[in-house]
Amino acid sequence: MKKKEYTEEQVEISNLLKVLGHPARIAIIEHLLTVKECICGQIVDVLPLAQPTVSLHLKELRNAGFIKGTVEGNTICYCLDEKGIQRITTYFNRAREILKSTNMCC
Repeated sequence: MKKKEYTEEQVEISNLLKVLGHPARIAIIEHLLTVKECICGQIVDVLPLAQPTVSLHLKELRNAGFIKGTVEGNTICYCLDEKGIQRITTYFNRAREILKSTNMCC
């Protein structure tokens, strides 16, 4: 993909959606929605993945801004980062509003 041919927003949204393109990452987000915060080991307990794999998914989600972590001793406590979720929500809400206002339909 030639990124210079796309707007900054298009590249940003594309990158965010790529991060969300794995079911394990969606499962992590859904788990954090129910428990509010937890450590990696607690996520390993609910997903059919090894700890190193969960850690990699957490890293991707954190780098994209969907989650944040605070160091507590020798562990990191993860929670959702509203800013990352809001970025995707804003994009799709805007698209929905355009569709509603223009009555676009096939």
